[in-house]
Amino acid sequence: MGGPPGQPDYLNAALRLDTDLTAAALLAALHAAEARAGRERSRRWEARVLDLDLILYGDQVSGDPALTLPHPRAWERAFVLAPLADLDPALPHPVTGETAAQALARVGPGGIEQVSPTWTQ
Repeated sequence: MGGPPGQPDYLNAALRLDTDLTAAALLAALHAAEARAGRERSRRWEARVLDLDLILYGDQVSGDPALTLPHPRAWERAFVLAPLADLDPALPHPVTGETAAQALARVGPGGIEQVSPTWTQ
């Protein structure tokens, strides 16, 4: 979404975790993992080896440009909402209260395909 034409297909997944890290420290850890995987941040929306986003951090809301929470476009993108709804259909947006399942129904499937739930095994 938003990338140049001709980019390859990609896999998208969602993960819920418990952590003692602050939101900023967690984002830094995600960026470090991307770098270890070979990601270079040179152009916006380019194809990438790995893209780890912090979508939600509990019910925290932040307008900080370095870390906007919830992710500003998550509830508009089927490729984000589908895995979130698989994790927890009742997961609410901390501002609007709209659940992941409700948002996915509103935006539609958007050309995504579900891969086997065991693709990581």
